[in-house]
Amino acid sequence: MNHVAVESPVKTLTVVVPVYNEAATLRESLNRLLDVEMPVRTEVLIVDDGSTDDGLDSVTDLEADGQVRVFRHKRNLGKSRAVLTGIDHATGDYLTVLDADLEYDPQDYKKLLHPVLAALASVAYGTRTFSGHTAFSFWYVIGNRLLSLWASFLFNTWLTDVETCFKVAPIEEWRSLNLSTNRFGIEAEATGKFLRRGHRIYEVPISYQARSRAEGKKLKWIDGLEAFWILFRIRFFGL
Repeated sequence: MNHVAVESPVKTLTVVVPVYNEAATLRESLNRLLDVEMPVRTEVLIVDDGSTDDGLDSVTDLEADGQVRVFRHKRNLGKSRAVLTGIDHATGDYLTVLDADLEYDPQDYKKLLHPVLAALASVAYGTRTFSGHTAFSFWYVIGNRLLSLWASFLFNTWLTDVETCFKVAPIEEWRSLNLSTNRFGIEAEATGKFLRRGHRIYEVPISYQARSRAEGKKLKWIDGLEAFWILFRIRFFGL
């Protein structure tokens, strides 16, 4: 029997790294990312969102030799705006986001890319299990679970982690979403719009090591409430 080879939908993956005062972890985060033997060519875009800690000084050599490209906001605009800047400048076929705080393991990108490379799905999420010591707060985990249940209910699907930053999707899809929220609302907005456009999101378990507020965790309870509203708004008003 002759087998017809299926061309991979991904030739280049753009990884957007939004940064705001991450001097303590930025270089290590990039080292971990660049050490991964990706199954596709990788483009790394750092977007500094008005940091005041000179964290970019630690990656000047990576920028100079072309391993990363750096974009700078003159003032802090929020994570969503940093990601949008990355989306605007991306040249890859697919795009994902890596927070620069060492909570996520870039090695998991190989697992996350598998369903996309195998043409099982066009959108894949890396889902956190929150087992062991992977969550800094009981209420953080409960809020995440309730938000995912809310999204599943609204869009008649089943998702376990709406707020993961490990989302892989075609760059054309990212751009067509017309994302507009600030701060951390981009995670809920992207999920709601992917689902409203009919995507069946393929979830892949990933590792996760949460940091505490003392270590720089920026997500607040108000961000969770906003996410519930964003999903409702998208489901019933498409906005």
